[in-house]
Order: sequence, then C-alpha cells, then structure tokens
Amino acid sequence: MKAIKKFGKTFGKTFGLAAVLSVTAFASAEAHVTFLDREATQDSTILATLQVPHGCDGKATTEVRVKLPEGFVFAKPQPKAGWELEVIKGDYQKTYDNHGDKVKTGSIEVRWKNGNLSDDFYDTFVIQGKVSGVEAGTSLAFPVTQMCGDTVEAWDQVAKEGGDAHGMKSPAPLLKVVAGEDHGHDHDDMAGMDMSGMAGMDMSGKGAAPAGETAKAGDLEISGGFAKAMLPGQPVGGGFFTVKNNGQADDRLVSVSSPATGEVQIHEMVTKDNVMRMRQLKDGIAIAAGETINLEPGNLHLMFQKVKSPFKQGDTVPVTLTFEKAGKVDLVLRVLSAQGKSK
Repeated sequence: MKAIKKFGKTFGKTFGLAAVLSVTAFASAEAHVTFLDREATQDSTILATLQVPHGCDGKATTEVRVKLPEGFVFAKPQPKAGWELEVIKGDYQKTYDNHGDKVKTGSIEVRWKNGNLSDDFYDTFVIQGKVSGVEAGTSLAFPVTQMCGDTVEAWDQVAKEGGDAHGMKSPAPLLKVVAGEDHGHDHDDMAGMDMSGMAGMDMSGKGAAPAGETAKAGDLEISGGFAKAMLPGQPVGGGFFTVKNNGQADDRLVSVSSPATGEVQIHEMVTKDNVMRMRQLKDGIAIAAGETINLEPGNLHLMFQKVKSPFKQGDTVPVTLTFEKAGKVDLVLRVLSAQGKSK
C-alpha cells in the first residue's frame, strides 16, 4: 500500500511537471508571428492572416511590416482602425495572368503604421492575395518586422531547402502550398457567401433610388454606385460612387452609414514613389460648387468595417450619405465582382 502511495505521489509530480513543460513548450511555439491558416491551395485567392501574439519585451506594437514573396501576387491588405496603411509597389520576377491581363508589377511589402497594440493583447493582420505559379509542397516565407517604438523584432529567419525551422529563434511566417481539388481555379471569381443570414434586414434601401440609378439631394447628384464582392470571412469591403454638385455653394460628405455593416469610413488612397498610403478622412470629402467627385478603386472610397455577411455579387448594399448642406440621401450600391466587374 505504501508503495502504491509513493508511486501515486511520484506520478502526480511527474505528470504535473510534464504538463507545465508541455504548456511552456506550446506557449513558446506560439510566441512567434505565424499564420492563422498555415496552408494555401495552389492558384487560389486567400486571406493570409498573420497573428501577432505579443509586443517587444513588454512594449506595445506600433508597426508591422510584411515582405511578400514571389508567387503571392495581386495583394491587397485589410485596413485596420487606428492604423495607417502603406503598400510598397515593385516588380515581380515573373509575369502573372490576372483575368487576361499580363501583370509584371504589384505589392511587394505591406506596412501597418502608427498603431498601438498592447503587449497584453493579441491581434491579426490580413492580406488578400493569390498564390500563383507555385509548386505543391513549397513553403512561401513572409518575413515580418515588428516594431515597438525604438525596439524591433525581426521574424525573418528562413531554413535552407529541406532544413528544419523549428529550432530557429525568429522564424519567418510560412505558408505551405498544397494541391487541391480546385487547383487551377481562382476563388476570387466566387467571392462572397450566402446572404441568408441577413434575412429580415431591410436591404432594399427604403426611400432610395433603385440600385445603379441616380439619387438626388438638393443640388447634388449621386450616381454609379457599386461595391465589390468579398471573400468568405473577409470583414472589410469597399464602396464607390460619383457625386456631382450642380449648385452654386460648396458642400461636404460628412458621414456614411449602412445597416449591412457596423461602421462605414471614408478613405483616401494615394500612391507616390511606388508607395501607396491609405488614410481615413475623418472630416469627410469637400465637394466644391460645379465639381464632380469620383469615389473609385485606388482613390477615394468607402470602407465597410465589421461587415455582417460578406457582399456577394448580384446583391445590393444600402447606404445613407449625410452631406453638410444637402442633408441625408439613401443610395443602393450594386455588388459587382471582386474585381469591380459586372460579369
């Protein structure tokens, strides 16, 4: 009986130690910057979601830079509230086909800047892109620089071909490319999900002009409204339209809302010296008398945050535009393809 008790105590201590070591090893393994989903199917458009689990030696993360590997193309980062966004453009090593267009340049680095992610919290940083021309079994490395004020953590170590990255102190996040049944098909053409989850919500844009038609508010004419279809799970969408001021007085678009989203922001995208910067226009957009303002991809646009269900091609998204002088006007945006095309 004593022997049994002694064994029980020993087993308990051993098991407890093993559990602690196991948890410690797990925490250590997950302390790196990694991808939420570490596999990607060949020739598919994906949401590459980076996980940042901590700051730098207790300091808050203020900037995250990600270098994009060859074979991950047509990249579009997801904006984050409270962060500025920069995208560095450059040449690809190869030429890629984008729905019939031959593309030789694109995004090669993404930077989320001037944010504040406390060491006490975890967050994700998302980039939509296509895995193209990469053989199954290949691992794509995405070197990450995590900045916490003056302190820098570089997650950029890459094992040599056939090598093991597990022993590295600061390994770069990896995406393993795998073959799949949908090999050769671009999921971007099927972006979106079933909108049935929004049953009961008024998506008709009550009081608004039918989708695609011109709406009026005082001397303003709003036309050409559309939104882009989204990938499943993508929480941010884009909206576009044209505003013409036929009056003699200046006006301003001050805010936008929609029952389909938690928040709608007005954004500006500017490219200079191959660097694209995106920022929120908290004061809205000025529309001078006699002027026409275009909200379009790569320029001024709406950013739908906390989308309740991804926009699906063929559906509509109601929005309410509030102008400083013309007041409120309802508009219905047609949802086109993820490329902004009707077909």
